[in-house]
Amino acid sequence: MQAAVFYCDKMGFEPVAYKGLETGSREVVSHVIKQDKILFVFESALNPGNEEMGEHLMKHGDGVKDIAFQVEDLEFLIKKAKERGAVVVKEPWIEQDSYGKVKCAVVQTYGDTTHTLIEYLSPYKGLFLPGYNAPVVKDCLLPKLPPGLLNFIDHIVGNQPDDAMVPVSDWYQNCLLFHRFWSIDDKQIHTQYSALRSIVVTNYEETIKMPINEPAPGVKKSQIQEYCDYNGGPGVQHIALNTSDIIQAIVNLRARGMDFLAAPDAYYESLRENLKTSKIKVKEDLKRLQVYRVSFPLTILRSKAQGIEDRQLERELQVQTPQLTRYKSVILPLNRQLNPLFQCCH
Repeated sequence: MQAAVFYCDKMGFEPVAYKGLETGSREVVSHVIKQDKILFVFESALNPGNEEMGEHLMKHGDGVKDIAFQVEDLEFLIKKAKERGAVVVKEPWIEQDSYGKVKCAVVQTYGDTTHTLIEYLSPYKGLFLPGYNAPVVKDCLLPKLPPGLLNFIDHIVGNQPDDAMVPVSDWYQNCLLFHRFWSIDDKQIHTQYSALRSIVVTNYEETIKMPINEPAPGVKKSQIQEYCDYNGGPGVQHIALNTSDIIQAIVNLRARGMDFLAAPDAYYESLRENLKTSKIKVKEDLKRLQVYRVSFPLTILRSKAQGIEDRQLERELQVQTPQLTRYKSVILPLNRQLNPLFQCCH
């Protein structure tokens, strides 16, 4: 509950649904929070001996356990996934209450992360899903705080150990019928000390983006490998949240007490120098971006000659929060571009 309260107080979410002892759930308590199209579910075990949650927390610490997708034909997807080698953790089942009926299934993806697939068999009129009721506690402070201005999940990054990126991206393309959106290698994304490779996969409508990263050799250990070491294997490294007004979002979230990582002045000096010889034209006032410590992805500091497309370079501004769970397992950049749900174990 404390994690859900933090996201509501600091980031502008609102509690929308609850499952626990009061609703008949005697093993797990769930707190669902929402902001525009973003839904997060925080879960904790009510009793000792919960092996699924206990083992995950012992191995990985707090972090993302499940990323859920709404689908149109669950039976078809599960059939295809099985044919192509996917591990089905939980076969399709139906849940229903007086508000409607849903069908769900769970498949295994990288590491101990899973995907819950949800198909609405009829228009669901409840708060969230069958078994959930209205939140037990209402915080009278939340309506008095400035809005968070976060709109939807932009992308969810999965970090992999070396040589695992391609098999994982192939899994999404083969088992969930995703396709490759774009890719980069360590010639394009690197610093003096660290480097990475990445393949971004997306669904047919390109509304879900899943960057799959792996480390590349560098002078020091890659941040990707560092994450895998601290996390005890592959997992969700960060969740990016989209906002249509990043400056105002920063102002509002800081007013709520949220902290952000600050890019140094040297970053903006380097950015100005690189833009002098780049075909990219930045419409935003760089002085204003510097005041609020808003940055571009690292790729904007690379030249187009290195194979990065203009459309990707001009795509986003971002600012990052400090780590919000143990072992650096979840970071929340705020992206403003020129919807999946995730579930945490606590």
